[in-house]
Amino acid sequence: MTTRDILVVAHAQRDDTIAAAARVIAALRAADARPVLPGDDPALIDALRKREGVGELALLGTDVTVDQIELAIVLGGDGTILRAAEIVRGGSAPVLGINMGHVGFLAEIEADDIDDAMRRVIDRDYAVEERMTLSVRIKDHDGRVIYETWALNEATVEKASRERMMEVVIEIDHRPLSTFGCDGMVVATPTGSTAYNFSAGGPVIWPTVEAIAVVPLSAHALFARPLVVGPEASVAIEVLARTYGTGILWCDGRRSHDLPPGARVVVRRS
Repeated sequence: MTTRDILVVAHAQRDDTIAAAARVIAALRAADARPVLPGDDPALIDALRKREGVGELALLGTDVTVDQIELAIVLGGDGTILRAAEIVRGGSAPVLGINMGHVGFLAEIEADDIDDAMRRVIDRDYAVEERMTLSVRIKDHDGRVIYETWALNEATVEKASRERMMEVVIEIDHRPLSTFGCDGMVVATPTGSTAYNFSAGGPVIWPTVEAIAVVPLSAHALFARPLVVGPEASVAIEVLARTYGTGILWCDGRRSHDLPPGARVVVRRS
């Protein structure tokens, strides 16, 4: 019989989340599934090993590969779910979010429904919903790719100097659209439309709608408005060389890279 490897990702700094993770692990063991923890999270590993009855735990990267993971169960807020998506990206495991935080736009289940959720996980009684992600590249002023990453929520180009604006050129499908000064630009997926995009005044996009939102941050321009483009569009943000200092690229608030003057950030569907 093939072992069912289920990844458990949790916010290690909250007692209620650790207690919930222990319940999930107990339910998995009772169903002869193997609970797996992220191998790079010593705080979570230590917190769970201290709890009575948890027993031995398999570790991702040591005992189990990402290709073996059937499902990732995530206990926490949106930040923890984004981290889990990063962990399992190399495989094909879906992510089930159980909201234990204050903001749970990405979570499908509330904490009170953990027992029912575990029953359905064990019975494989669930549907997998596909979500768009973004491919993100930084090119220098000579057109060379100097950094590549991805985003589930959004890619954000932000100014590095608080006291000054950055000047950008926005292009859609290699066509210049507008030039203005701003604090930055957000390029968001439908999943990320309720995150930074929403706070910046961008549109909320239903998850099944395939589109990309392009939203300026505090633009110094009369006609710099949020824009929604098709899923196959190429969005480029060029940081003009006359911009004072550097900019910063952030993806999902987790991965960052400095942007030298003259850099271009190119965002496409992944």
